[in-house]
Amino acid sequence: MHELELVVFDMAGTTVEDHGQVPDAFTAALAEQGIAVTREQVKGVRGSSKRQALLRLIPAGPEQKRLAEEAYASFRAHLAQRYTSEGVQAIPGAVPAFRWLRERGVRVALNTGFDRDTTGLLLDALGWARGMVDAVVCGDDVTRGRPAPYLIFRAMEATGASSVHSVANVGDTTLDLQAGHNAGVRWNVGVLSGAHDRQSLEGAPHTHLLPSVADVTGLWPTV
Repeated sequence: MHELELVVFDMAGTTVEDHGQVPDAFTAALAEQGIAVTREQVKGVRGSSKRQALLRLIPAGPEQKRLAEEAYASFRAHLAQRYTSEGVQAIPGAVPAFRWLRERGVRVALNTGFDRDTTGLLLDALGWARGMVDAVVCGDDVTRGRPAPYLIFRAMEATGASSVHSVANVGDTTLDLQAGHNAGVRWNVGVLSGAHDRQSLEGAPHTHLLPSVADVTGLWPTV
């Protein structure tokens, strides 16, 4: 336990329940641009920054960037509407895991492909805006989202973690695990509570696969 400085958790699907709001908002935003996408296509970009995800789903061409920005604004509106009408809930065990770690001197950070405004909406709805974690890093805080390691590096910088060998990364998508691998973290943990199933996560670099965030604390013996 004394070797662990920081645990970086993804949000939607990892610590926040995802009942399809994110892919539904993607599909609706793209439909407004006359672009039809399948569930599998949306699933393939889960975990990436939302702007990058939309660029990957919109066909290349002179209008791609403009369409992506318009779709992004629409995605944010659709997602906010869904979260407001349907509510937002933490995945069972997330808050106890945060508290367990922090009580033992381990810093806790959240990282997400959402922008700061959307993340703020989520944090407020969950009651996590103050005092729950040590840092929150958003997609618009870095130059490249997952699978680049920059969200994790920014979380390390924000919390004062000194070595990737003392960091754990926890996420529900293959891109979460690829980012952890690219960052070189010691514990790269996939959870089966979100976007990608066991078969998908087994194909990504990882050190552990767990049913949910509630099981994370079992990786470290109590002291």
